[in-house]
Amino acid sequence: MKWKTMVAVRCVYATAGLGMVVAIGPVPVAHADVPAPADVAYPGTIRLAVDATDLDHRIFRVHEEIPVAAGPLTLLYPQWLPGNHAPRGPLDKLAGLAISGNGQPIAWKRDPVEVHAFHIDVPQGVSKLSIDFEFLSPQDSSQGRVVMTPDMLNLQWNTVALYPAGYYAHGITIAASARLPQGWQFGGALEVAAGESPNAIGTDGAVKFKPVAFSTLVDSPLFAGRHFKRVELADGKVPVHLNIVADDAKSLDIKPAQLKAHQDLVAQARKLYGSQHYDHYDFLLALTDQLGGIGLEHHRSSENSADPGYFTDWDKQAPGRDLLAHEYTHSWNGKFRRGADLTTPNFNVPMQGSLLWVYEGQTQYWGFVLAARSGLWSAEQARDAIALVAATYADNRPGFAWRDVQDTTNDPIVAQRRPLPYRNYQMSEDYYSAGQLIWLAVDAKLRELTHDKRSLDDFARAFFGVDDGSYVVKTYAFDDVAGTLNGVAPYDWAKFLHERVDAHAPPLDGLAASGWKLVYTDEPGAFQKTAEANRKTLDYSASLGLVVSSKDGKVADVRWDGPAFKAGLAPTSTLVAVNGREFKPERLKDAITAAKGPGAPVELLVKNGDEYKTVRVDYHGGLKYPHLERIVGTPDRLNAILAPRR
Repeated sequence: MKWKTMVAVRCVYATAGLGMVVAIGPVPVAHADVPAPADVAYPGTIRLAVDATDLDHRIFRVHEEIPVAAGPLTLLYPQWLPGNHAPRGPLDKLAGLAISGNGQPIAWKRDPVEVHAFHIDVPQGVSKLSIDFEFLSPQDSSQGRVVMTPDMLNLQWNTVALYPAGYYAHGITIAASARLPQGWQFGGALEVAAGESPNAIGTDGAVKFKPVAFSTLVDSPLFAGRHFKRVELADGKVPVHLNIVADDAKSLDIKPAQLKAHQDLVAQARKLYGSQHYDHYDFLLALTDQLGGIGLEHHRSSENSADPGYFTDWDKQAPGRDLLAHEYTHSWNGKFRRGADLTTPNFNVPMQGSLLWVYEGQTQYWGFVLAARSGLWSAEQARDAIALVAATYADNRPGFAWRDVQDTTNDPIVAQRRPLPYRNYQMSEDYYSAGQLIWLAVDAKLRELTHDKRSLDDFARAFFGVDDGSYVVKTYAFDDVAGTLNGVAPYDWAKFLHERVDAHAPPLDGLAASGWKLVYTDEPGAFQKTAEANRKTLDYSASLGLVVSSKDGKVADVRWDGPAFKAGLAPTSTLVAVNGREFKPERLKDAITAAKGPGAPVELLVKNGDEYKTVRVDYHGGLKYPHLERIVGTPDRLNAILAPRR
């Protein structure tokens, strides 16, 4: 990328009613002297050493050695991160940057436009740069995701490395090592250097890894911790491991049935795709209240976090048990097969996400399905989870009046997962769950067209299961998706997909086509009860049109133009009293019930900032909790979809 554009600017000011034209120019609008990446090998091997032992200050200390030649050089800090689909490299956490050669300091200058780029002039006679800096990881969630605690850490290599501009990431070789706290163990997809024991830390506290391409390094994070367990989910030629770190040793207690469900997840995924695009796979799972939450895909691993009671409080953890199935699916969908506009040569070339409704939407679909097929969920739990998704789009996405699913594929860049005041109206990354419903419709249509002889399973094998054993990314475009569907069952799939992806209406037709319909009752199912208890929320989005904290009455969401919105409620306000009595969860529930039919409106005392006011919500429909109900006389395709493959 090289821009050296100069423009003349004409600015018009109104002064005392007189239009004044002031010519200002030429003005530099961009000046980025950053070499474009080329598909050639970088000469030599970069060495990267990370000291991750400063738990007190939560600091990663970095030393890097880069072979160089004399002349201009630009170093890049990774900005556009795979799986984030956005420019979210935490550059603000880099500090103390010092560069030297032959023991002498070398000046660096940050690019004023491409601020992730650092320019230097390598002096004659210098063949290697020594680079030192710190990654000051967040102390609490207000500063970003917490990645280091007294008991565990998450080392993401993109946060602790600079790399030379002008090269594809796969053309840069890097040998990494990490010094970990004494007595800790670690898991990850990287293989240790020759002569080192697998997953072993040397006597100096460091673990040394085999040299790999920089693209592979960034795709291979570590979890390490004081309390660690590694279990096999599949052995043989292509092993799969579950690497667990926890805040407390007791969280590592896995019952045989729980282990079998995770082993069956691997088996069911292999049956689905008929291939593997890794030589080994490592689930990284943190059971924690301290480390920041994560679910992030990689080609040979995934970063995941869950409640400390994931195993020990199994019955209360069902709502989060599709996470591993989702991230594992990404090894095929997102890492091996990837939308062409998300496939960039290095980590500082902008990405586009036009096909995220395939990348994430179909992965969300398979995450639910594989959770059911493996036994991580029962079929009933899976149906209850689908009911919650369907209810969101039936009753709580008024944003479809002005947006469609396709436009939300821009949201990783637009919103970057920041909190939104009215998410249901603004919408954000709805390509996940709305995309999931689109793929349910596709699956049902394939089954209908083939008299239930073929399904989306056949698409998955044909699209993601090709080139068994290959690690090379295979890109795709919209026509490849439609064409593969046409090979499963001839139909105008391009039209079918566009009618849902580009529509200003939620894609709900797949539910009926699968033999089920969305209904509401005045009692939540066990799955929803658990989900609300875990999140400490009360979800009345289908009735009053709000979601509120069960702990303190703070309003988390208000449905745009819903009953609560029309009464004057807004997110972040707090419910102080219900019908003249102090707010308690059961009182709000009772008030909604009492207002049903000809009852009086629900009266709420609301605190908004330092203002208190009474609002009356004119809603009389009673409690509404979503469930799925069979459509009599239709094929039950949904349960067929959820059934394990034998």
